[in-house]
Amino acid sequence: MTPISWQDARAAVHAAGAKVAAGRPSVAVPLAEADGLTLAGPLVARTPLPAFPTSSIDGYAVRGAGPWKVTGRILAGRPAAPLTDDGTCVEIATGAMVPEGTTTILRVEDATVSALVEGTPRAPREWRDVGEECAAGEELLPAGTTVTPGVLGLAASCGYDELAVVPAPRVATIVFGDELLTAGDPGDGRVRDALGPQVPGWLRRLGAVPAPPVGPVPDTLEAHVDALRSAVETGADVICTTGGTMRGPVDHLHPALAALDAEYVVNQVAVRPGFPMLVAALPDGRFVAGLPGNPQSAIVALVSLVVPLLAGLTGRPLPVLSPVTLGAGVPGRGDYTHLALVAQDPAGTYSPLPHAGSSMLRGLSRAAGFAVIPPRSEGTSGATAALVPLP
Repeated sequence: MTPISWQDARAAVHAAGAKVAAGRPSVAVPLAEADGLTLAGPLVARTPLPAFPTSSIDGYAVRGAGPWKVTGRILAGRPAAPLTDDGTCVEIATGAMVPEGTTTILRVEDATVSALVEGTPRAPREWRDVGEECAAGEELLPAGTTVTPGVLGLAASCGYDELAVVPAPRVATIVFGDELLTAGDPGDGRVRDALGPQVPGWLRRLGAVPAPPVGPVPDTLEAHVDALRSAVETGADVICTTGGTMRGPVDHLHPALAALDAEYVVNQVAVRPGFPMLVAALPDGRFVAGLPGNPQSAIVALVSLVVPLLAGLTGRPLPVLSPVTLGAGVPGRGDYTHLALVAQDPAGTYSPLPHAGSSMLRGLSRAAGFAVIPPRSEGTSGATAALVPLP
């Protein structure tokens, strides 16, 4: 089997997720519950912003030439009666509605107040006009935008109480392997499960709703099929499995997928480490993401396939990778893309880390992400490389 290129694999799983997402209904959630989700449709201004002329300073809203007689006070949050006569003014607070008939606003620090108000305004006006930020019906943000605190503030300013969003994907994690321990020290041929404790945390940072990990699942075909079926019954949109992605004597993931009538979206990727990664689609539109059993290889698979899959499932674009400058050389991996663990150094460049073997986690615990070294090339100090960030 010829592995698919790393770039094509990312695009393929994103497209598969996006196709499923297109057929799923959005949900309306209160603003307080929308942070981190994705806009299902464009955010459209319900009113102009500002909806009324708003003072940008504390001072006096005046009409005509001075001096001016004070006829009242306007505070934020209250309606403003018109100024009808020249030579009159009202005291006005920042954020208050500017009265109809106002010529300009005199800053409080520029005003001399006795029986009348006197002073020289600094500008023709010092208020925000209706619609200065946006007009009613104007699209402010497109569908697919990640809801951040800033988005929530903008939506609230427009009068929204809730937002139509794409539901967060629910993700199950299944850990395969008779050799794994879930407590105590490794020894006597057995190792600690290092993926069950960390994969849900990465998924949560990606905006998914992870279930507690299941396993270790015994190395039998029956146990693998049962674990996958149980995950489907929980309603998981994506099932992340760890281990069993090769075709060794105790690797049962591929036969288990066949038993569930799954179809591969991606099966093996030309990337090191972690090439025996996969994503398969189940008949009901759910996905299985097979992560290799070696811990760092599993995280390479997660950022390579699960990240774009979740982006597609939530209506977001394929993540764009940012360029960084390498602070040291990074070797290539022949015909394979090399995802090299890197950390940012004090100079702002990104350098490879030690302890970066596929079975190691020491380097990963310090990393900012992976530098992408394309096939048949190498990274040189001072060169530019794309960075796949850790969530």
